[in-house]
Amino acid sequence: MKKILEELCGFVDPEIKKLNGYYNANYLIKNQGQKYIFKTYLNEGNTADILNAENDTLVFLQETKSAEYPSPVLFLNGSTVANFEMDGKDVICRMLSFIDGEFLGDVAHSKKLFNSFGCFLAKMNLKLQSYNHYTIQARQINWDIQYLNLNKEYIADIDNAKDRSVVQYFFQQFEENVIPAIPKLRKCIIHNDANEWNVLCANGKVSGIIDFGDLVYSPLINELAVAITYACYDKEDPLVWTPDIVKGYNDVLSLQQEELAILYYLVAAQLCISVCNSAKSRKEDPENEYAFSSEESAWKMIYRWLAINPIAAKNCFLDAVGFNKIDPMSLEKVVDVRHQFISPILSLSYAKPIYMDRSAFQYMYDVNGNTYLDAYNNIPHVGHSHPRVVEAGQRQMAKLNTNTRYLYDQLSEYAERLLSHFPDSVNKVYFVNSGSAATDLAIRLAQAHTGHKNMMVMEHGYHGNTQNGIDISDYKFSHKVGSGQKGHILKTVIPDTYRGEYKGQTEDVGSRYAQDAIQQIAESEEPLAAFISEPVVGCGGQVPLAKGYLKALYPAIRKQGGVCISDEVQTGFGRLGDHFWGYEAQGVVPDIVILGKPMGNGHPIGAVVTTTEIAESFGKGVEFFSSFGGNPVSCAIGLAVLDVIKEEELQANAKHVGDYYQSLFRQLQNEYDCVGDVRGSGLFIGVEIIQKRETLESDQQLASHIKNELRNRNILISTDGPSDSVLKTKPPLCFTKENAELVTSNIHDILKEVTRS
Repeated sequence: MKKILEELCGFVDPEIKKLNGYYNANYLIKNQGQKYIFKTYLNEGNTADILNAENDTLVFLQETKSAEYPSPVLFLNGSTVANFEMDGKDVICRMLSFIDGEFLGDVAHSKKLFNSFGCFLAKMNLKLQSYNHYTIQARQINWDIQYLNLNKEYIADIDNAKDRSVVQYFFQQFEENVIPAIPKLRKCIIHNDANEWNVLCANGKVSGIIDFGDLVYSPLINELAVAITYACYDKEDPLVWTPDIVKGYNDVLSLQQEELAILYYLVAAQLCISVCNSAKSRKEDPENEYAFSSEESAWKMIYRWLAINPIAAKNCFLDAVGFNKIDPMSLEKVVDVRHQFISPILSLSYAKPIYMDRSAFQYMYDVNGNTYLDAYNNIPHVGHSHPRVVEAGQRQMAKLNTNTRYLYDQLSEYAERLLSHFPDSVNKVYFVNSGSAATDLAIRLAQAHTGHKNMMVMEHGYHGNTQNGIDISDYKFSHKVGSGQKGHILKTVIPDTYRGEYKGQTEDVGSRYAQDAIQQIAESEEPLAAFISEPVVGCGGQVPLAKGYLKALYPAIRKQGGVCISDEVQTGFGRLGDHFWGYEAQGVVPDIVILGKPMGNGHPIGAVVTTTEIAESFGKGVEFFSSFGGNPVSCAIGLAVLDVIKEEELQANAKHVGDYYQSLFRQLQNEYDCVGDVRGSGLFIGVEIIQKRETLESDQQLASHIKNELRNRNILISTDGPSDSVLKTKPPLCFTKENAELVTSNIHDILKEVTRS
């Protein structure tokens, strides 16, 4: 290297120190008291053209005689770019002046510093707006945010499935929110890499910038997006720091509303580019630690960014430059408009309803910029707006959607995959549009197979909104305004070990409750077509059936000619952690299984799974047909849900996080007498709120207060049970331990305030 420098520059015995580099090799050179940066690259493709273009840009910026940017240094032959051979490879090189200063990554950050950062970038961009270079303008690289999709192939290199999904989500958001806006954005040549190790500081201000190797012709706002990304890598709350950068920039070069409107998604895109390229580099060159040195910080910021409502970010950016924030319709007006067209019988959650805009994984975002932690909704089973599910639906909808009277692969493929999660005896499936439709069909199957009409149902049970579903749902027909129990319905007592007749007993409690139900059957005048129950009775207050209950009861149902139905609409698909289906916890195999809610992650899908014998009996009647049940789009979405459950190991996560979540509730139980039973499994948990431990008297008022106060703190749970006094939490299965801690710590604070008063 010394010989090369002597030949190119005339340097005699210079000091040489190798620096970190992403793709190329860089050196700090000291010669006769002067410092230089010597940069070398493999001479391939259009490297020479790009280096000459970069030098041209630096020369242009130096027209103001500024010491803020490096200058190309001429070699002895008068050129700024030269070639030499090293280890048999053709190497191209250049020399740049050295700029003094401390790196942004090494100095203490302040609002003043960040404001100067924005000003500095704007001054540079202001100069570059009058500069054109055809080589740069023709350049397309994967580090240019506008070409985010060039990084799509690297998503597969990300090891963790959950991390991959978050990146895929932001790719989809980019396609939805940014790509349509790009044609209308201002463009110019930008630096495109204002990271903490390229930005120099002096006297509490940004004083210079180096490494122009990522120059691109791109939307102007991307310069700011890159800067915000790297400046806020290590910040717990990025939105506290970004306004100063944005304001500083705008003070020099005015920003436009349409640019600020997409800045949230541009920052997310830059983060995705960073982690995708880190994953790629780790795979291709695991020894190059510099290439993925910022990976940990990038991942932390991605998850912090995900927890920020895009509207909150947009309002933050708009406010920083003096634009008016988004002003949504008032809540009262929204409710009034709703009730003009929708009956109030379709109820709203919470004393103060929430006006939602969008959602992602375990978060929901309202129109006012608030982010809510969703510890309530079990329908988005694998997470709100999960990109795998969204993409599956989009792709299939664009290809084929029809009814089951035609042949298509998706129906058989999904049926086979779904049935692989059941024992061999349960091997036929009927697809419908909802759990309610599945309940209705299950009753028809049972009655067709047995020739009987009577049904045994569970106290407090709920099975859907069709007339048949309401007829077998004690939660509905026993309501004070319900239609009452029909003559063909036999209701049995819920086997509740906390409040029921056998509470406090530990031996054979499930069998005792089962024997009581068997006695009811014996006393009934008509044989039963079926017995139906959820493995955990949701509307009863998240009450798991007592251990051994179904094992004792199922044989008695079958002995008198009936079939056994398990309603897995809420408990299935791994939510309970220890088991994929709730009935497995009881050590039984039902004859009919009802599926719904989670199987489509919010897309309306339902199914009935049953035995060959029952299917054959049903097949002797009139044709069964569902216009939309089992359509290609629904099947594609259902397959995607199964894929995500497996790849992200969500059943294991439900077990791991759910056990921890319950332990936190039990800590509250030990501290507060008003916290009664803590029960459930996995991420299906109920917590009794009571007045007195001695009487177990319910406290509906306190339960409601906790629910609504959590809502005011941007945490969503609900209440249920006969007295509406059970806190229920059934979050998406991507829920984390940190999320569980947030819920329970806030309940702790609420109870602390209540007990003080």
